Amino acid sequence: MHHLILLVIDLVKFCAPKPDNMRKFINLFLLIFISQYSFGQFDPKSPYKEPQNIKEKSYNFFLSKRAKHAMSQRDSLNDLVTAFNKDTTQRGIDYRYLDSLFKELTARYNDCSEKNNKLKAQYAEINTLYTNLMKNCLTDAEKYSNALKVKTEELLAREKRLAELESIIHAQDSLVNSLNDIVKRALLAFNSDELTVEMKNGKVYVSLSDKLLFKSGSAAVEEKGKDALKTLADVLNKNKDIDVLIEGHTDNVPIKTVQYPDNWALSADRALSIVRLLTTDYKVNPKRMEAAGRGEFYPKTTNETAEGRSKNRRTEIILSPKLDELYKLIEKNRK
Repeated sequence: MHHLILLVIDLVKFCAPKPDNMRKFINLFLLIFISQYSFGQFDPKSPYKEPQNIKEKSYNFFLSKRAKHAMSQRDSLNDLVTAFNKDTTQRGIDYRYLDSLFKELTARYNDCSEKNNKLKAQYAEINTLYTNLMKNCLTDAEKYSNALKVKTEELLAREKRLAELESIIHAQDSLVNSLNDIVKRALLAFNSDELTVEMKNGKVYVSLSDKLLFKSGSAAVEEKGKDALKTLADVLNKNKDIDVLIEGHTDNVPIKTVQYPDNWALSADRALSIVRLLTTDYKVNPKRMEAAGRGEFYPKTTNETAEGRSKNRRTEIILSPKLDELYKLIEKNRK
């Protein structure tokens, strides 16, 4: 032991110029010495002997104190190692938890990223469809707008023509009403059983009985009938925009003579006699005249009684305003 201490002292002297090396060697030999001294102290068979002088006791005291300090440092280091191991274990647990959480979040991120890419693709597709739809809608809207504009113009034009038509009809109605009043006033001298004047369907009907105009089975006009026709001719010559239709009517009693084989022939000849009288004697424009024989086929009332047959034997002079303007407007609308 004595030699060991001397060796330590020599090493200290040798390493004095090098503090770092000196500390390392001192620590190394102190640990060796302390270990041997400590274990030797409690071993009954140890060759350790009680120091024989004060110098040896001082060395022993010094070494005991250093040993205690080293053991204290060792215990502190052990505590630090234990705490470090515990901290390392906890950090490992935390690391593994964070690593699993990171992997989970990474998987979620990748899933969300994939879904986001799909949504972007769907959005692009929907946006394309929307853009095309808007283009089609705008095209259709423009087309319908143009069509609506055309229809509106057509409607306005039709409304204008309708207004013109209504104006013409109104003027014709006013003319017919005026004509009806004029004819009635002109023929006031004749009895109601001889002639009647009425307005129907925008026309004036002057119905003259056969006893005013003709003898039975004859188409020659009587003098009293000529007076009525002359009065009517004066009205027609003053109102030149009136067309005249002469219709001859009979009852259903058959007639068969050399001149008239049936009622139809008689009714037609009577209508022609009146047309000739109005155009030749009273100078009514022939272009305004029209004659028709109706026979017994348009009775005014029943033929079952003598009174009814008398009313059915008649000549109707139908006065109507010229419809040239109305026909022109209708033809214009057809185009």
